[in-house]
Amino acid sequence: MSKIVLSHISLFVANLIYAINYIVAKDVMPEYISPKGFVLLRVLGASLLFLLIHKFFIKESVAKKDLRLFLLCSLFGVVINMLCFFEGLSITSPINASLIMIMTPLIVYVLSLVFLIERMSYKAFLGVFLGLLGAFILITNGMSFQLNNRGDLLVLLNALSYSFYLILIKSMMKKYHPITVLKLIFLMGTIIIVPIAWKDVVILNWSYLPWIIILKGVFVIVFTTCVAYFLNISALKHLPSSTVAFYIYLQPLLATLIAVTFGKDILTPIKILATVLIFCGVYFVLKRKTI
Repeated sequence: MSKIVLSHISLFVANLIYAINYIVAKDVMPEYISPKGFVLLRVLGASLLFLLIHKFFIKESVAKKDLRLFLLCSLFGVVINMLCFFEGLSITSPINASLIMIMTPLIVYVLSLVFLIERMSYKAFLGVFLGLLGAFILITNGMSFQLNNRGDLLVLLNALSYSFYLILIKSMMKKYHPITVLKLIFLMGTIIIVPIAWKDVVILNWSYLPWIIILKGVFVIVFTTCVAYFLNISALKHLPSSTVAFYIYLQPLLATLIAVTFGKDILTPIKILATVLIFCGVYFVLKRKTI
């Protein structure tokens, strides 16, 4: 199996995890733990896991000149990204948050053109547009929505932050192992987030937490944070940042398919139309030429 095909499989699995996460994480936050506290647990748990894996299996050193770039990747990909998303999600609707998040592939594509990372491709633009349209229709179900200024602004900041992260982290993936990169950005993120969210974790009543909530929290830390992040940046070794971002369009589609499979949703003509548009977008994005 070629590295390109394996990278696309990795992206599909990562976004399948994110789709499942929409169902799992909402039961944990904010009833049992605050958004900031949950972010700290995620980042701290991921830091410890990547640190252990790196210590026993990778043992790769990093050049001091790259630490500044790693710090930027941590700020954009971990700190601002997670804090803004969870805080924004807690005060806006899931539909609004999802709609703003699907702007990420378009933002990444525009940034890639601005920084001359990619050349203009009509197929890529058409693919991004069709995917955006399909995801929009799927999330809104063809209905209108209202903006929530503060919550939506935080989610937009998260989308912008994650877009810059995907651009910046690309260069580090050419030099270092994915585990080395993740270990550093999550360790730096933990150091920054601890003073911001420590109180939210300290007041947490662990004995009050049901086992099912603890298991769902473990899923978010291990799979949504560690596994999905690893699969995404591993794919960046062989694919453009805009392609990695484009797979975000699959998240609402996969979440809908999961809901339909378990009888929690039904398949309608408008959802079928959205699915066709998203897959047409995937086709054009994968067919375009990159530099």
